[in-house]
Amino acid sequence: MSTSDTPGPAVPLPLAGRTVVILGGGSGLGRAVARRSVAAGADVVLGGRTAERLAAVADALGERVSWRTVDTTDQASLADFFAPLERIDHLFTPAASYQTGPMLELDDEAAESPFTSKFWGQYYAVKHAAPLLAADGSVVLVSGAASVRPFGAAPAYVACNAAVEGLGRGLAVELAPVRVNVVSPGAVDGDLWGRRPAEVREDGFARYSEATVLRRIGTEDEVADAVLFLFGNGNMTGSTLYPDGGYALR
Repeated sequence: MSTSDTPGPAVPLPLAGRTVVILGGGSGLGRAVARRSVAAGADVVLGGRTAERLAAVADALGERVSWRTVDTTDQASLADFFAPLERIDHLFTPAASYQTGPMLELDDEAAESPFTSKFWGQYYAVKHAAPLLAADGSVVLVSGAASVRPFGAAPAYVACNAAVEGLGRGLAVELAPVRVNVVSPGAVDGDLWGRRPAEVREDGFARYSEATVLRRIGTEDEVADAVLFLFGNGNMTGSTLYPDGGYALR
C-alpha cells in the first residue's frame, strides 16, 4: 500500500452549521455546552422548564440560539418541543431534578425521583428525538460517577446512574449509525453545587477531592469539553466517559 493510500486519523466531525439540541440548557452543564457549541458554529436549540433562564442564555449567546420550554417527565411536552424541528445533529440531555438519600429515610416518591427524571426523562427524550436524528449525528446522555463508586448512602441514585450508562449502550445498538454515548461526571464546581449552602459545598468538595486521583474538583467547562468530544468523534458509540478527576479509580 502506498503512503497516499494509508488511512489517516479520523477527522472530527465539524459542528459548524449543525443543529445541537440541549434539554436542560438554561443553566450549568447545558449552558456550558451551548456556549461551546455556538463558538464552534452550531445552531443551538435550548429546552428546559424555566423560560427566564432559557431566554437569558439565548440572549447572551446570540442569534444562533433559540429556546422553548419543555418538561422531560411529560411525553406530551416532549412531543410538542420536538415537533417544529426538522433535523437534529446532536442531542444532549442534562435536564433532571431529583432527591437522593438513604433507602431507609426517603419516602417512595423521593426514592423514585432519580429514575422518574434522570432515567425516564432521558429515555423518552431520545425516543421523541429519534426520528429527527441525522445518520452521522449523536446523542450524549448524562449519568454520574456514583454509578461505579457510591459516594454515600443513596442506592436509588446510584442505580439510576448505572441504568443510564446501560441505556446508552442499548441505544447505541438500536439507533446505529447514530452514535449514543454517556458522560459521567463527578462533583463539579458549578451551578448545581453553587446553589447549596457554603458549608455543605465546602465539606462536599473537600471530601470529594480527597477521594480523587487528581485531588481537585472539576469544572463545568471540563465536562463540556468531554461532551463536545463525543459530538465530534465519529467512531465513539456505546461508551461512557468519566471526567471525574479519577474518582472512579480509587
